[in-house]
Amino acid sequence: MITATTTHRHTAPRHAAESETQDVIETRLWLDEHDWLYGLLRSHNNVSPTFRFPDLISACVSLVFAHNNAASLIFQFLGTELVLREPLTPRRRESMWRQQYQCLLDLQRSPQNRHPNPKFQLDQLTTACVALCRSWDISGSAVLQQARRNIVERAQRSWTGSSS
Repeated sequence: MITATTTHRHTAPRHAAESETQDVIETRLWLDEHDWLYGLLRSHNNVSPTFRFPDLISACVSLVFAHNNAASLIFQFLGTELVLREPLTPRRRESMWRQQYQCLLDLQRSPQNRHPNPKFQLDQLTTACVALCRSWDISGSAVLQQARRNIVERAQRSWTGSSS
């Protein structure tokens, strides 16, 4: 069973809001999606700032959840494409920001992921978000733009002292 782990970027946060916004959650990605994100990470378009995996993965989750039918999109991908892949495919360990993890956790706990439906794990939900973004925009420019928007949202939350 694959679990999520909280890690901290700072050992001594300046205030509670910073602690909440600096947390990243460990997840895993299937290799095809990891390789695409790695290409985006190394892309000449990924500059100023250079986004890392937590930013890129979280941007993919945000882009998918911007759709009103995000759950349907994710479960359609899982039920028609990911389910046909070799179940023991290796995965890469990466991280995402807490806010986007919460979206996936809520989806993992949703009725669509309960009996009689198949039960999908965090790595599969994360992989679905990355795969959907890749299918919508192979260049990854939308992911990079969303990563910028996510940084702004985290910064605004840390300045206002709100958390989510």
